[in-house]
Amino acid sequence: MFYRKKKITSFIFALVVILVLILFDQFTKDLAVAYLMNKDDVILIPGVLQFHYLENTGAAFSLLEGQQTLFAIITPILILFIIYLMVIMPRVKKFTALNYVFLFLIAGAFGNYIDRIINHYVVDFIYFSLIDFPVFNVADCYVTVSVIVLFILVLFYYKDEDFEEIKDNLRFKKNG
Repeated sequence: MFYRKKKITSFIFALVVILVLILFDQFTKDLAVAYLMNKDDVILIPGVLQFHYLENTGAAFSLLEGQQTLFAIITPILILFIIYLMVIMPRVKKFTALNYVFLFLIAGAFGNYIDRIINHYVVDFIYFSLIDFPVFNVADCYVTVSVIVLFILVLFYYKDEDFEEIKDNLRFKKNG
């Protein structure tokens, strides 16, 4: 009974975190549309950082531009795969960081997915002019930072035994 309550609480917490992150992303995109669309850039730090409105029909760095059908199919599959990984992951403290990485990945993917489904493009508005970096948005930040943290965790924090524990948990769920 206690385990089930804890599982439900964890699930609700995860949903709330994802929802708050998505709402923040969508709020910032709404602000970009309201205050940047068809207007001059807003310079935050001259020569370094500015807000610049852009409608991106591709993925990161405008890759696969115009491939909305592909994104419409792949994004839900990736989100479901991440959810699956979260479900099979043991509920122990050492996997807490990985759970948060997954929450941010889901929120970022879903935030941009919403734009693609509704607008057929993603609203981007953050531009680092110092290094002429591609224009991006808050959801992109979630995904990028999550992937970087994921690599750091996999390379430096988690050990082979930790991944065996996940595999064991998967086998237990299949057999149990």
